[in-house]
Amino acid sequence: MKPIIEFNKTNISFELKHKTKVRAWIEASVKEEGYNLDNLSYIFCDDKYLLKLNKDYLNHDTFTDIITFDYSEKKGIINGEIYISIDRVKANAKEFKSTFINELHRVMIHGILHLCGYKDKSSKQKLEMRAKEDYYLSHLILG
Repeated sequence: MKPIIEFNKTNISFELKHKTKVRAWIEASVKEEGYNLDNLSYIFCDDKYLLKLNKDYLNHDTFTDIITFDYSEKKGIINGEIYISIDRVKANAKEFKSTFINELHRVMIHGILHLCGYKDKSSKQKLEMRAKEDYYLSHLILG
């Protein structure tokens, strides 16, 4: 069965570029982590929408760039939704002196890594997560 990767939007006008290449990159990254991809939806939204999700589902009253929902029922199979605030990605790109597209792809792979079991609560976990993000970002070729 071919994996399904969807790119949707809500509350914003945003269109992801290079969808075919990004899909292939996501599939390859998931495979390299030892997982199989079944169904994945990215939902691009604004700060307001993601703040509401953060309050409603996680009881956090803070802005965030990403929220990942894992619906996997079998070990080793990825099923989930990844909500990304385009507003936060733009702000983060500026803050970290990165490009918008690089920051967007970083956040996209960050969600995948969460679905693969990586955490980012401790300093050690954050370092490991950042190293994995950098590794997979170096494998994304859009040109």
